[in-house]
Amino acid sequence: MPVYRVKTGLCLVGILWVVGTQLAAFAQQPPVTEADTTELYLVKTKDGNEYLGTILSEDAQLIRLKTENLGEIRLLRSDILQLERLDRLPQGKGNYWFANLQATRHFWIPNGYGLKKNESYYQNVWIFFNQVSTGITDNFSIGAGMVPLFLFAGSPTPVWVTPKVSFPVVPDKLNLGAGVLAGTVIGADEGGFGLLYGLTTLGSKDKNLTLGLGWAYADGSIASRPTVSLSGMIRTGPRGYLLTENYLIGAGGESLGIVSAGGRRLVGRMSIDFGLFLPLVGGEDFWLAIPWLGLTVPFGKK
Repeated sequence: MPVYRVKTGLCLVGILWVVGTQLAAFAQQPPVTEADTTELYLVKTKDGNEYLGTILSEDAQLIRLKTENLGEIRLLRSDILQLERLDRLPQGKGNYWFANLQATRHFWIPNGYGLKKNESYYQNVWIFFNQVSTGITDNFSIGAGMVPLFLFAGSPTPVWVTPKVSFPVVPDKLNLGAGVLAGTVIGADEGGFGLLYGLTTLGSKDKNLTLGLGWAYADGSIASRPTVSLSGMIRTGPRGYLLTENYLIGAGGESLGIVSAGGRRLVGRMSIDFGLFLPLVGGEDFWLAIPWLGLTVPFGKK
């Protein structure tokens, strides 16, 4: 048996062991009450005041905010300096963190959570990878992306679309998702390529584990074996996350493993993702860690 297969198996076994300990931790946590999942907003006005509450209604000129101490108040949008969604966390009363604005994906692969209607984001990885995604409804989103190689002497350019549906089975605990990545290469003779996939996400937006199963296709033929993914996210503080994204890819008669580890840092409303991806290929002494650096900018509804 090739040594790299043994190493791949040991790495995947290690990942599954860590996953098991996290699932045990989920099971031991007390249930989240309805109050813990209420969307809260922090509003800062130009006169220096700050208000914490839930939005009752809003339009282009006015926001009606229900606060705990002042009751219902009305604020003109022209007087608002900052409006940020917060999450009420189960660690204790009065603990509020900024909402996870990029909760629907890990480094790249999506999870069972979906963008809400009119929520959108732009993602860039190493300058060349570009994708924009937006929520059409609370359960359906679509994205489009490209690697603009046409800038280099008109080289063939990959483009793709990524429709996705999501289903909250048990709010904040179990979410299902399914979608397709459908792409082509502009300027090349080859046919289309893509991936059909399904997702199961256990946990909240701040601490979750996602198991994915997908079938790749290219030039009209579909892979005989699926691609399996296992990804996780754990929040470490108000603006920090740990991320992992791992794959077992069936390619021909062989299997390719990819493991990764890294983090996410919120900077204002933007987030910076960083980490290392390690393909488990080649001979017994072949190791190549590929760095990951990405930037995500949300826009649209907050």
